[in-house]
Amino acid sequence: MTRVALIAHDEKKPDLIDFARTHEDQLRRYELIATGTTGKRLTEETDLEVERKESGPLGGDLMIGAEVAAGKLDGIVFLRDPLRAQPHEPDISALLRICDVHDTALATNLASAAFLIEGLAE
Repeated sequence: MTRVALIAHDEKKPDLIDFARTHEDQLRRYELIATGTTGKRLTEETDLEVERKESGPLGGDLMIGAEVAAGKLDGIVFLRDPLRAQPHEPDISALLRICDVHDTALATNLASAAFLIEGLAE
């Protein structure tokens, strides 16, 4: 089954929830994982089943990166807040780098996220 991670910084969580609602039928076809708070909100505010990892600052980004390195993820939607510094920026950079190393699809905005989930359906 196709496995997709959903991650969003605090300021982008409402955008990801709206995205998930809009694309819920498609996302339901995938095995979903998410960082802690994002996963909690997705399960509370949609009908999607989501495996929750730790919160990003507590290692969740690295946990998802480990899944990429192990070949267990097909894509990541990561809505980052480009206007605010993040305390766990090194973890974020490591996640982006591991996606490049393992040629894993990564969407960092809503337009590319739509392409990613539709592309994985084919």
